[in-house]
Amino acid sequence: MIVHRSDWEQAAARLQAGEASLVALWGEPGSAHMALLDQNEIHTLSIACDGGRYPSVGRLHPPAIRLERAMRDLHGLEPDGLPDTRQWLHHDEPYRFLPAEGESLHQIPVGPVHAGIIEPGHFRFTANGETVVRLEERLGYVHKGTEQLMAGAPLERAARLAGRVSGDSTVAYALAFAHAVEAASGVEPPPRAVWLRALMAELERLANHCGDIGAVCNDAAFVVLHAQFGWLREQVLRTAARCFGHRLMMDCVVPGGVRADLAAEGQHALRVLAALVRSRFPELVEVYDNTESLKDRTVGTGILTPALAAQFAAGGYVGRASGRAFDARRTPGYAPYGELEFDVPVVQAGDVNARVWIRVREVGQSVALIEQLLAALPTGSIYAEARPSAGEGLALVEGFRGDIFAWVRMRSDGHVERCHLRDPSWFQWPLLEAAIEGNIVADFPLCNKSFNCSYSGHDL
Repeated sequence: MIVHRSDWEQAAARLQAGEASLVALWGEPGSAHMALLDQNEIHTLSIACDGGRYPSVGRLHPPAIRLERAMRDLHGLEPDGLPDTRQWLHHDEPYRFLPAEGESLHQIPVGPVHAGIIEPGHFRFTANGETVVRLEERLGYVHKGTEQLMAGAPLERAARLAGRVSGDSTVAYALAFAHAVEAASGVEPPPRAVWLRALMAELERLANHCGDIGAVCNDAAFVVLHAQFGWLREQVLRTAARCFGHRLMMDCVVPGGVRADLAAEGQHALRVLAALVRSRFPELVEVYDNTESLKDRTVGTGILTPALAAQFAAGGYVGRASGRAFDARRTPGYAPYGELEFDVPVVQAGDVNARVWIRVREVGQSVALIEQLLAALPTGSIYAEARPSAGEGLALVEGFRGDIFAWVRMRSDGHVERCHLRDPSWFQWPLLEAAIEGNIVADFPLCNKSFNCSYSGHDL
């Protein structure tokens, strides 16, 4: 919906008042777009940027600040009243980190190159002794120009790009893109394809949660559980490869359906995996819960308050560990989850331990969902070709980190005119800065891993 300046500013005021949640904020030459979650529905607003300018949303609603900084760098759109005008994606000039005042403060720069095999990001700590007074992140080092690459791309190439925004969420991104394209073109995928997509999504969630729980234990120097949870993750990935031909199930979800059907041995392999996780996973969780030296590191560490989680509309385990009961599979919801039974676990503590326990409970939910999907898997075709037609569509899909947003505008020849993809990490990275304050420097890896934000998904 194209709106006037006053309507745009009124929407920003509603975000400030907590009457709606910011889903996405993006631009293109001459226009800015905003998606809001209001009364469990997503509404989009568009405003013409006369002279390349528009009213800043971040002026009233801080979660929009980084998004608007990125829009300046990508499209030259100038948000009037933006509190922070530093470049975000461009790294061709010195960066002014925010100052901190007080006695006996010192700074610790970390990155962007790290010791482990992880993506680049710079973290600037200001500390008093070992206590962190302020953390500020500088990201954008893995900016790939995904939106520009997708502009004008054939549908197949755009779908491949969507699945590579963040490799650990390839199913979720491909699904969000497919949903948006299907909404734009009026294509309805066959029921069997819809259920196979959900199978893939729950396998992806299962693998990542197992890996994350083990990695948190590793950062607390409990390597035995790291190895055991890593072994479980490996079994999930091997099962995915047997069922769908690729460990990460990359390029398996496409607009119109899925690329390949479940392998002949797939049902058996998935039932064996479900039985394995049901028998082995609780034993490992019991070790975690009964190891006091491990819990001493995770309980009360890196607390994110429910108020901040709500203000930033934090998705996934980050939000649910701090009291925000939101799951895109339920709200606004999409098939086939309306036909399935599952719980959305929520706790209030907001610490590292809470984020671990949300993952633990979601593992159980994913196993139960896989079993339900197998029990009622429809027969029939797995693909309906998307018809070339002009139109716009959007979607919100629940990835393992949280909700992933996709918006697409299609041309009449079946090519993508414009596409925007928003990772949950856009709203989670700033919250990590808040959660680490008052903790010791040595607990940062633990806090960081409990958030496990995506660099690639954020930097696009």
